[in-house]
Parts: sequence; C-alpha cells; structure tokens
Amino acid sequence: MEIRDIEIFLTLAQELHFGRTAERLHVSPARVSQAIKKQERRIGGVLFDRTSHHVRLTPLGRQLYDDLLPVHRGLRQSLERAELSAKGRTEVLRLGMMSSNSEDLRPLLTGFASRRPGCTVQIRAVGYDDPFSALRRGTIDVLLAWLPIREPDLTVGPVVCTEPVVLCVSATHRLAALSSVSYEDLADESVLTGAAPAYWRESLIPAHTPSGRPIPRGPSAIDGVQLLAIVGSGEAVCPAHAHALRYYARPDIAYVPIRDAPLGRWALCWRTSGETSSIRDFAAVADDLGPLSL
Repeated sequence: MEIRDIEIFLTLAQELHFGRTAERLHVSPARVSQAIKKQERRIGGVLFDRTSHHVRLTPLGRQLYDDLLPVHRGLRQSLERAELSAKGRTEVLRLGMMSSNSEDLRPLLTGFASRRPGCTVQIRAVGYDDPFSALRRGTIDVLLAWLPIREPDLTVGPVVCTEPVVLCVSATHRLAALSSVSYEDLADESVLTGAAPAYWRESLIPAHTPSGRPIPRGPSAIDGVQLLAIVGSGEAVCPAHAHALRYYARPDIAYVPIRDAPLGRWALCWRTSGETSSIRDFAAVADDLGPLSL
C-alpha cells in the first residue's frame, strides 16, 4: 500500500466524508474513491459502509485504522527526524495554533530555543471545529487553546497568555461606534458559531446572556478567514480575543470591547499518553515566564 493511499484511508476514517477528505489532502473526491476501492480489492474486504447519506467504518476498517494510525505516525516522524538531522537538528515540536499571532509567543519560543537548541518548533494551523482532534490524530504535539479544556485524555499545562475579549462586527454595524458592549447586547444579534466542543465554545460565545435571554446562533465558521468574511458582510457578529485588533485589522471590520467578558486565558495542552521530554521542556519554559499579558 502506498503512503498516499494510507493517508487517504486514515483521513477518510477520521472525516467520514469524501469531499472533506479530498479538501484536506488537496486531491479530487474521485482520487479518494479510487484509492479506497484499490485498498478494498487488495485486502479482499469492505472498509467503509457508504450510502448517499453516510460513510461509516466497517469492523474491518476500524481494525485497519487502529493498526495503521501508529505505524503512519511513526513513519512520518522518522522522515521528519531524518530531514532535521540532515539540517543539523535532531527534534521537532509541532505547535498547533488557531490564530496567526505566533509573534506574541516570541518570549516562549526564544526561551525554548535556548533551553533545547536541537529542537525546532513548527507552527501548525488548527481550526476552531474541534481542535483537540489534531492532538489525537498526532498531527500536532502540543496545542495552544483558550480555557477551559475538559478533555480526559489531555493534559492541561501552564497558562501562556491572557487577553481581553472583544466583539468582532462589521464596520457599518450599529454596535461598531460604541466604546464597549455587553454580552446582553448579543440577544439581538446573529452570533457566529462553529467552534467545538460546545462547553469550550460557550466559554467565549455563551448560549445565553447574563439575564438568561438566548443568544441566537448564526452561520458557522471554522477559522479566521471564514469568520472575517461572514462578519465583514454584516451577516453575523462574533466574540473574539483582543489580539485580533493587531493581527486582523481590516477596513470592513470593527472590534468593540465586551465589558462583562472575563479575561481570556490561553494554555498549552497535549495528549497525556504522548507526553515527551520536549513537551515538558516547552511547558516548563512557559511556566517560568508566567502568563504573558497581550
């Protein structure tokens, strides 16, 4: 089985959707279908139950997925280590981030480079739609995410930074000219959704106002590009962290402080079963620095 076919199988097993699998791997849905059919012919059994309404792993497919995932992860890491060795490096730590404000982490990245000079930190973009799955798939080693994080298989490390929360609105929105807003104001707005799981989303985008009024759910976005496009069009508003003012300034977007929002806190987390000495060192540097105020 070719490496690309293995990647297609593993990705489809995670997405359970041919279109999303093709999009993630930058191939056509026909290529995904061909690869799966080829694997099924070679193995002599059906790996997925598929109809016009759903795609599900068969017991054989689940067995193959459980067997192949650690093998593929090990192969990818071996290739990365070989590439690093050729460049005079020996380790890599993949840090997942939902925003592009990595410059805010410069003290942490510099401190870690001094503590562990043979380890390269690679930044990986992660969407809002269940970012913890990237840890479980092994595509990142450690994730920077806002608190709370209540995942039984993940270790929550030190708080890296704190920052205020703002409301992202269209520049022509009625709230754009105000000096601040309240979560109470969101009862009259369509509010962007998409982040998951629900408890994690609601720590930033609550389901109800402080007085108990429901906050209407609007369209869904899974990353900053989609968020800004929807908000800029005036279709919805969305609470966001204040670093957006510096990294996502646009003429069609305004950011208004939410005066009753608690301070956002971003912490490191990682798979408990996947903890390494490089992760421990990275967390130790963050702990030594203390929370950065953004």
